[in-house]
Amino acid sequence: MDADKQKKRNLIMFPLGTIGRDMVYNLFTNYMLTFILFTRVLTSAQLGAITAIMVAARVFDALNDPIMGNIIERTRTRWGKFKPWLLIGILSTSVVVYAAFNTKLQGWSFVWFFGFIYFMYSITYTMNDISYWGMIPALSSDANSRNQFTSRTTLFAGIGGTLASILIPILTTGKGAIGGSTATAYGIVALVICILSPAFLCFTLFGVRENRSDMAEPAPRISLKMIARTIAGNDQLLWISLIFLIQQIGNGIIAGGMGSTYIYFEFGYQGGLYSLFTTIGMAATAFLMIFYPAISRKIHRKKLMGMMQILSIGGYAMMLIAGLALPSTMLKFYIITIGYMLSSFGQYCFYLIMMISIINTVEYNELEKGTRSEAIIASLRPFLTKLGSAIIVAITSASYLIFGVTKFTNSISELENEAAMGLVTESDKLLSIENVLSNVQNSQTIGLLLSMTVLPCALMLISYFLYIKHYKLDEEEYERICRELEIRKAGAK
Repeated sequence: MDADKQKKRNLIMFPLGTIGRDMVYNLFTNYMLTFILFTRVLTSAQLGAITAIMVAARVFDALNDPIMGNIIERTRTRWGKFKPWLLIGILSTSVVVYAAFNTKLQGWSFVWFFGFIYFMYSITYTMNDISYWGMIPALSSDANSRNQFTSRTTLFAGIGGTLASILIPILTTGKGAIGGSTATAYGIVALVICILSPAFLCFTLFGVRENRSDMAEPAPRISLKMIARTIAGNDQLLWISLIFLIQQIGNGIIAGGMGSTYIYFEFGYQGGLYSLFTTIGMAATAFLMIFYPAISRKIHRKKLMGMMQILSIGGYAMMLIAGLALPSTMLKFYIITIGYMLSSFGQYCFYLIMMISIINTVEYNELEKGTRSEAIIASLRPFLTKLGSAIIVAITSASYLIFGVTKFTNSISELENEAAMGLVTESDKLLSIENVLSNVQNSQTIGLLLSMTVLPCALMLISYFLYIKHYKLDEEEYERICRELEIRKAGAK
């Protein structure tokens, strides 16, 4: 197959592989805390322990991710260095995630089980995620092609994540809960997603052909010192990593659990309502997923970020003003949802720019150090995403404790568990939950609203100003680096 046909095939098969992966990621990352809150009765100490486990697991990833990236760099097989880890990672992740949502343990027994499961997820998903995103630099070095692969892959990742975000609340919360209870519903949803995930990855495993020219070279020696030297020796990688982390924390606060809790407390315990909030809120990002390559050819990244910053600020302001000034009606719900859509549009554009900015440090590293270190550099993106999600959990849990959220979620969990055991009917359960939520104070919902608008907006502004000041690999500089690398390679022949 010639290069042009293979590229076209890769542009279809590679993105398709991530749909199921991102459904698993969305389920575990964005709904695990919600699953725990609404199916487990927790003391403050137990919630604190769960939060500490999540943070500790992400700190563990500080070593796990770059080491995994180095292991991938050393892998030499007839299937290349990425695909074996893609397969091992997705199968083991599916087993771990299924187990996480299909346990009846409560109290400290659940906390210990959760600790084991969470660390196992950190290991297994890392195998798959780093090998998947690490393939992009091996698919193309051309700037426009790389934009195509990145934007199309994030489009399909968004499809998987959005499908999960729409369906999970509908199928697990309120009247539409499968099996009549949240606990039963999550177990069934996890089973289906854990089957779909490896099925979709088969498109990448069997349909993609990456550049394997470096496979003829001796495998580099594994060394923590080498990993540290690769990361610390690339100033642009360090800056974009910090900027990306800050942006990811702000971007994930609403989707990380606080948004669903706010919607349930303010507008009622209806999974369909939160799905509508998510669907409308994320709808505009589909435009960027499709048209970002064309937009990036017309507008430079730093200018585009300035435009998106203004849009996001307007969205967060709309959410905050409506949340503070209007009564709890559907008008208020739709205004907040539209505000979320605007803020998500800007934040998602930031995310795409950050993704490409991290990948572009591969050529910068090759120019400065003589090695591409694709997998090591690519390993920072998932590490930072997971570290950001851990910090989001810490922020969310702290907000829940400060605003007394667990008092109400514990009562809901007791009712959900009684329904799962057949002790109460579904209609009685929903009526009792409605009575529980009627006692939520206005100050508590305002506290949640402030946490999910003011903080993300502030973090977005910080990431923007750091990017403008410290990231130097703009479009012109990247093209200059690629030209210089081509001259070097031609001279070495």
